[in-house]
Amino acid sequence: MAQVTGTSSGIVAGLTAAAIGTVGFLAYQAQATVPAGLGDRPSANGSPGAPATKAPRDRRHPTALPDGSGKGERVVYSLDDDRVWLVGAGDRVLRTFRVRPGTVDPPVGMYWVTSRSHAVTGTDGIPIEHVVRFTTTAEGVTIGFSAPVRSDAVPAADAGTKTGGIRETRPDGDAMWNFATIGERIVVIR
Repeated sequence: MAQVTGTSSGIVAGLTAAAIGTVGFLAYQAQATVPAGLGDRPSANGSPGAPATKAPRDRRHPTALPDGSGKGERVVYSLDDDRVWLVGAGDRVLRTFRVRPGTVDPPVGMYWVTSRSHAVTGTDGIPIEHVVRFTTTAEGVTIGFSAPVRSDAVPAADAGTKTGGIRETRPDGDAMWNFATIGERIVVIR
C-alpha cells in the first residue's frame, strides 16, 4: 500500500511539472506574438509611456479620424480637439462628437475601460449618467466619460476641484455607454 501512495505522488508531481512547463511555454509564446502597440498598457501610476506627438489631421475634414490613432475597434479621444471617435471593425467611424474636458487631462497613450457606473454625482456636484472610466492619474484624479443628467446643469462653485470627467451630451453619452464596455480600448492622442 505504501508503494502505491509513493507512485501516485510521483505521478502527480510529474503531471504538475509538465503542466507548469506547458503554461510557461504558452505564456512565452503569447507574449512573443503580441502585435506592436497592443502590449503598451499604462503603468500602475497611470502614465502610459506613449509618445506625446500630435496625430496628423486632415485639414479639409476636421472631423475625420486622425491617422496614427491605432487600428481596430476603439475609442479615440483627442485632447487638442476635444473630440471623440467611436471606431468599429475595419476602422470605420461609427460616431464622432465634441466633448468638454475636466480640469485634469489623461496622459497621451492607450488605456482600457476599467469600470462603469449607470448614474452617480460627479466631483463637480453634477448628477451624471453613463460613466465610462479608463484611468486614474498620479494625483488620484479618476478620468472617464460621462453625460450630465440635465443639460442645464451648472458645476459647483469650487474652481480648485480637480475633475477628470470628460462630458458628453446625453445622446453621445448613450452611444459611448453602448460602445465602450469593460475592456474596450481607449486611445488618447494630442
